[in-house]
Amino acid sequence: MAAEPQPQALTRKPVLLGAVEGSHEVVNMAAIVPKEDGVISVSEDRTVRVWLKRDSGQYWPSIYHAMPCKYFGMHIYCESEFILSEDYNKMSPVKSYQAHQSRVMMILFVLEMEWVLSTGQDKQFTWHCSESGQRLGGYRTSAGACGLQFDVETRHVFVGDHSGQVTILKLEPQSCSLVTTFRGHTGGITALCWDPVQRILFSGSSDHSIIMWDIGGRKGTAIELQGHNDKVQSLSYVHHTRQLISCGADGGIVVWNMDVERQETPEWLDSDSCQKCDQPFFWNFKQMWDSKKIGLRQHHCRKCGKAVCGKCSSKRSSIPLMGFEFEVRVCDSCHASITDEERAPTATFHNSKHSIVHVHFDATKGWLLTSGTDKVIKVRVSK
Repeated sequence: MAAEPQPQALTRKPVLLGAVEGSHEVVNMAAIVPKEDGVISVSEDRTVRVWLKRDSGQYWPSIYHAMPCKYFGMHIYCESEFILSEDYNKMSPVKSYQAHQSRVMMILFVLEMEWVLSTGQDKQFTWHCSESGQRLGGYRTSAGACGLQFDVETRHVFVGDHSGQVTILKLEPQSCSLVTTFRGHTGGITALCWDPVQRILFSGSSDHSIIMWDIGGRKGTAIELQGHNDKVQSLSYVHHTRQLISCGADGGIVVWNMDVERQETPEWLDSDSCQKCDQPFFWNFKQMWDSKKIGLRQHHCRKCGKAVCGKCSSKRSSIPLMGFEFEVRVCDSCHASITDEERAPTATFHNSKHSIVHVHFDATKGWLLTSGTDKVIKVRVSK
């Protein structure tokens, strides 16, 4: 009897295995076919395709299915369920869920509950029974949502919307109740990822940052991760190695080591003068007049949070344990206190060479899939 494949980690630079080309529009989402050298994709042109790797090394579509447009007085976007044949050459429709009155943004199937969860641009979160197709309930969010995760143990669903808010709901078979809402990003949430073991929620945003929310600790701990130069588009978590994979519109793939003791960034302190040299800031007219000094611009040290002038914060440093993989402004005294060990990176950076829309990691194969705005799907392996 063949041994089960062991989960793999992204320990080295991902090497390109192949590229899937042929979509006429942007591929919104794609996934690696389990136990097969293939890919399933859904694109902007409303097509579902199954791509299998041929002997030539190229991926060719074995299934091309165009989703129909249905009208019921207004345009209704629905979710559909299919069964794939064993040879991946036929796709048979099972049922459709009339879930939203606008574009569906995210779908999640919960096998343990036999539920289909979804969010849409109509600001609605809905869930259906996958057996009967019956709608079980819904909840109106503050904005359109494209972040969606579910915890089987507690039946909590996490919804991240374009206003930057995360909503936690408790789902029951026929109802839901609001648990809490929270914010931390300055931009809209573009992706969510859930670690059910450590009970940590990751949120990616258009503000280029990722926030790690310690839900299980119940202390409100939120740790920032800064590693992208453009909006974070997609997140994937590798549970057995505690690695977070984030992909951005900048084409960057960042693999974060989450098996380290990270620190919260400090709150920025308010002051009318530099908290190092006491020079007044430019709005502090009284101190400027009394001391006969010109007011200075205010900055903040990313390590201690103190309000400082440019002269007292002339140095830059990375602070990986605080999530700053790039060099940021720190005051001179904090710069002197940061050791080389504390500057050691906790993430690796890779260039995908296309603006990424979605990422999927298959831990059994060690394959990393990205789909981009260039209509190309790329499959990589860590070697």
